[in-house]
Amino acid sequence: MYTSFVKNLVKKVSSHWRKCLILFLISANLIVWYATFRENRAGILTIAFLDVGQGDGIFIEAPNGNQLLLDGGPDKKVLESLGEVMAFYDRTIDVLVLSHPHSDHVAGLDEVLQRYIVGVGVTSGTGGVSSEFTLWKNLLENFGVKKIVAKRGMRINMGGGVYLDALLPSHDVAKETPHDGMLVMQLHYGKTAVMLTGDMERPLEQYLVAYDGAKLKSDILKVGHHGSKTSSTESFVGYVSPRYAVISSGIDNKYGHPAKETLNILEKFEIQTLRTDEDGTIVFESDGETISLK
Repeated sequence: MYTSFVKNLVKKVSSHWRKCLILFLISANLIVWYATFRENRAGILTIAFLDVGQGDGIFIEAPNGNQLLLDGGPDKKVLESLGEVMAFYDRTIDVLVLSHPHSDHVAGLDEVLQRYIVGVGVTSGTGGVSSEFTLWKNLLENFGVKKIVAKRGMRINMGGGVYLDALLPSHDVAKETPHDGMLVMQLHYGKTAVMLTGDMERPLEQYLVAYDGAKLKSDILKVGHHGSKTSSTESFVGYVSPRYAVISSGIDNKYGHPAKETLNILEKFEIQTLRTDEDGTIVFESDGETISLK
């Protein structure tokens, strides 16, 4: 009787482990196929304007799989948004970029640094006294993340034909205010381009119009300063001449962003305008020839 009990127990245990093994193999196979599908996307660049509330957060993935996150919004909501556009098993980000040290751009990056392995941190070089910016600096140092201060003329090469050119700042901005020392970049892939403005305001827009003119032409304009009336002059928007404009702002935010004046200018140029407060995370794809909404 005891022997029969042991045999039955062994049979049940063996059956249980066989089922576990089969489930493991099926799961592993699905993960491999999922990874293969994501990492072989036939030359497609992804640009996602994340729904991070009242702030900025932009995720870029090159066709070769290299990833960059520009700004992270005001809190850990960025982690939820990243989960929508990154593979669930992916815990690395190659480049983390901070346009300027205001909390609605840096606080979420602090959360990212504590949960992802980051290759390089890029900043404009402006100072800041907020606790969020202090934490950003400390985390970069504690995790051994290389820090690069960007300046006009610098290029971030993501590989696969994707690169970002720094248009601003044009000089050492350590003593400038965050908005005056803004990091502004233009993303390029083949014939397509995206203008990434951070919280750039009118004086810097005028600078770029004077120095770059027609070179500002881009398919997408990330509207400066969440659509504030302090940004998006007619001359700047005219030179960028985008097909799409994206405004990153929070629902019913206390600043009244986006401003009616800004929306009127975008409407005047007949630009298709998208808003994270209305549309959530906004994803575009480029094959190097054209950019389209996903």
